[in-house]
Amino acid sequence: MYTIENQYLKVCVDSMGAELQSIYDKEMDKEILWYGDEKFWARRSPLLFPNVGRHYKNRCYYNGKCFDTDLHGFARSSEFVCIKQEENFLSFCLKDTEETRAYFPYTFVLTVSYRLQSRSLEVLWEVENNNAEKMYFTIGGHPGFNVPILEGTEQTDYKLLFNKQDSLEYHLVHENSGNTDMEKSYELPLEPFGTYSGCAITEHMFDHDALIFDGSQVTCAGIAYPDSTPYITMDCEGFTNFGIWSLPGAPYICLEPWQGRCDDYGFEGDISEKPDVVSLEAGKSFHQSYTVTVHKKQ
Repeated sequence: MYTIENQYLKVCVDSMGAELQSIYDKEMDKEILWYGDEKFWARRSPLLFPNVGRHYKNRCYYNGKCFDTDLHGFARSSEFVCIKQEENFLSFCLKDTEETRAYFPYTFVLTVSYRLQSRSLEVLWEVENNNAEKMYFTIGGHPGFNVPILEGTEQTDYKLLFNKQDSLEYHLVHENSGNTDMEKSYELPLEPFGTYSGCAITEHMFDHDALIFDGSQVTCAGIAYPDSTPYITMDCEGFTNFGIWSLPGAPYICLEPWQGRCDDYGFEGDISEKPDVVSLEAGKSFHQSYTVTVHKKQ
């Protein structure tokens, strides 16, 4: 376990999966990150790589060859090496192995870093393509946040926050498949909440799994207290997709910035044909990041 901290926050990261284990607010004396209760969801903030969600029928095709895959890829269950540790910065590295190449037929280096500044934590990803050909993958974050956090409140007292707009369009997960149901889309109406737009968290919001937002609609997301002031916000400019999920009845909400996502239901094409897949040229590197800010409760 590795730790960085300042006067506001203390952050712990496990080398297994380079996964966040804690974002502790020292001023509020509160744990912000979901604590991984197995009764609901044992993870806390897994990294999704080389696939976000599921491929259709848990199969992926690379240049006509079929590879068996699983939910969210192997990075979350892989041991990373800590390559840098400073007072406010941590960096971890994962390289391909014979085992990973049986799942994902590429030579790569995946680096995950955390930078703590004031009340914000920046999460940075770098993927290096060390092949003589293009490399295709999707990558995403999956941090869960404790909701409710104030004594005497319930999850439905809280609100979701977004960048300023009137509504968002989303899709749901196709029944029992883990893939996106593209047959129907839904509108999420929003109302002004100060400098954000938002909506109430309702009891049945996650009855059909995650809400899936495509088209780079979400550049900022967050959770607000019952009085509509921000609890946490996530800046995620440049991500093509975004997911919001909780197990119904569980005391957490996951805000998930994705570069690509689970397959559309029925998609059986080559990985290169997958919507929003990252296409990385030989010898090049992919960079993406998001920032979580924990707001001080007045």
